[in-house]
Amino acid sequence: MTVKELTEKCGFTAICLPDGDREISGAYMGDLLSWVMGRAQADNAWITIMSNVNVIAVASLADTACVILAEGVTLDEELTKTAELKDINVLSSPLPSFETAVKIADCV
Repeated sequence: MTVKELTEKCGFTAICLPDGDREISGAYMGDLLSWVMGRAQADNAWITIMSNVNVIAVASLADTACVILAEGVTLDEELTKTAELKDINVLSSPLPSFETAVKIADCV
């Protein structure tokens, strides 16, 4: 499933979608950035509530397919531009992290 398809099927909000055709191979949930950096797999959809510039850096280093900001978290305009420049797909879910992961499992 692509990031764009996941966005549509799960009803997530696309904050920025510079590479919406990127395939997702799984999901990873975590907020401790150093932990995510070492454990998230390439092409995972990463679920977090963090919304700072380091999230964009970790998503790039871990080569995640997208970042899904849970609990309605969004990015400010500057971070959205940074994500676009680095080709990082960022979505937002109104649900808590666990429920966002369940929603992904139901959509697949």
